[in-house]
Amino acid sequence: MERRLAAILVADVVGYTRLMGQDEASTLECLNAVRSEVIEPLISQYHGRIFKLVGDGMLVEFASIVDAIDCAIQWQKVLIQERRPGEEHRRLSFRIGLNLGDVIVDGEDLLGDGVNIAARLEAQADPDGICLSEDAYRQANGKINAEFKDLGKLELKNVDQPIRAYSIALSGADPPGDVSPTPIAATKKPSIAVLPFHNLSGETDQEYFADGVSEDIISALSRNRWLMVIARNSSFAYKDEATDLKKIGGQLGVRYVLDGSVRKGGNRVRIAAQLIDAASGKQIWAERYDRVLEDIFAVQDEVTAAIVGAIAPELDKAEQQRATSKKSGNLNAWDVYQRGMWHLYKRTKEDLMEARSRFEAALSQDPNLSPAFSGLVDAYYYEVVLGLADSPAENCERALQAARMAVELDPDDAAAHCAMGKARIVGREHENAIPDLKLAIELNPSLAWAHYGLGAAAVFLGNADQAIPHLEDAIRLSPRDQHMGSYMVRLAEAHLLKRDYRLAIEWGRRALQQQGFQWSRYSVVLAGLGYSGKTEEAARLITECSAHRPDFSVSMVRRCHLYTHAPALEHYLQGLRKAGLPE
Repeated sequence: MERRLAAILVADVVGYTRLMGQDEASTLECLNAVRSEVIEPLISQYHGRIFKLVGDGMLVEFASIVDAIDCAIQWQKVLIQERRPGEEHRRLSFRIGLNLGDVIVDGEDLLGDGVNIAARLEAQADPDGICLSEDAYRQANGKINAEFKDLGKLELKNVDQPIRAYSIALSGADPPGDVSPTPIAATKKPSIAVLPFHNLSGETDQEYFADGVSEDIISALSRNRWLMVIARNSSFAYKDEATDLKKIGGQLGVRYVLDGSVRKGGNRVRIAAQLIDAASGKQIWAERYDRVLEDIFAVQDEVTAAIVGAIAPELDKAEQQRATSKKSGNLNAWDVYQRGMWHLYKRTKEDLMEARSRFEAALSQDPNLSPAFSGLVDAYYYEVVLGLADSPAENCERALQAARMAVELDPDDAAAHCAMGKARIVGREHENAIPDLKLAIELNPSLAWAHYGLGAAAVFLGNADQAIPHLEDAIRLSPRDQHMGSYMVRLAEAHLLKRDYRLAIEWGRRALQQQGFQWSRYSVVLAGLGYSGKTEEAARLITECSAHRPDFSVSMVRRCHLYTHAPALEHYLQGLRKAGLPE
């Protein structure tokens, strides 16, 4: 067999069967026109080759995954931008899947997992969307001007192992620069219904366990003050009914629906859950948990915490995506706040300034919107820790003022107390931050950032042994968190404090794989490399980081880091010197 590495693109038309049923001749004419006028010229331009046509779809090979992704982006953009009433051939909508993998050559055809995975990812893409594998993402990231969204690990049909996938934002990826809020000050926070989990064990005595998981999730989600959770009596009215999640979401008037199942076998239990967007029916998140059933209540508590910790950041991402795709003239305070969060996670100086502007605009519409004050704390915090603040002292004072407002508006909100802890940390008041963060965890045990904050405070105070369990809890609770880079950096620094340079380098490298740029991800790896004598790799990282931060140096790290324990900071800086970082 002849094998080779290839970038594979698979595409097909959304709703093709329906379109053919409505007007077969016109649909075929439209498809042929789009292929000849748009798709084939683009494939040729990006050095691709169509190796199979399947009805409304096609399979295309590229030598370069960068060319394949560029072609896919231009393909979708052209069809979106030129779709006008009266131009029938512009009305077709495609899904595109991309993969980089090993293929088997069979004449002009290509076979194997490299092709199969691309085909399965195509089915996961949104209409007018692009879905790509982790292998494709890794090779293209940093080489393409595109916004990637981590979709997590997906269970794909006829693929043995879950595949991590990413989507590419096209239309609506860049929020409009102007904010024109609606005159109505209503916040319209997101809402969710947790349906009773299905008992698949065939044992009626397990019914209480399935119901208990659902009830605990409802209770835990209700601790998120920004989220409206449908009461148990309403959602349990659908128990034992055929589940049409989209229909149920409409009947309950919620934006999201969480559904799941419990299956017991011997002394083991499997709990599966999925989160869907009620309007589109699209799955946002899904996960499966396998546990040994020694203590039924301990398992119930553990899985509940895992599910709640996992879906909270997924809801955040979904809300940001929803808000950025809305037109500026139809924004309420919550939408404006979510646009601010969209900018916040980009963490450039310009985006952080824009995030503050959005949070202030949201508060001008709804002065009682506590999360917007917490968002201001985040923006001020990141400007300081990333070394982007014009006046760090002024930022720290403003962060503290915003945190006080958040707590005053909602003293029972865990996120508000978490914001207060964050404001204390950025002001280097680590001891004072601890009570706020502990209270946040008491109010919402699944709040990953509060666990991280306790770990970060311990690192900055030089206490690695105390820090590590908190940081590991944050990572476990929210494995797809948009703060994950920070969680991993602090864990790397904790291991650096313990002189475990192998783990410091390992966690630092994992942090470097997370979205966005943070100088601290480079510096902790460099410190570990310095103590390990790996100066050649260190030199490459110094060059790479300096391209983003020309002032990257020992003195910059000393100025920007939040350590108050002098020996811990000096140990860190000495590792950077050994790595060759200039003073």
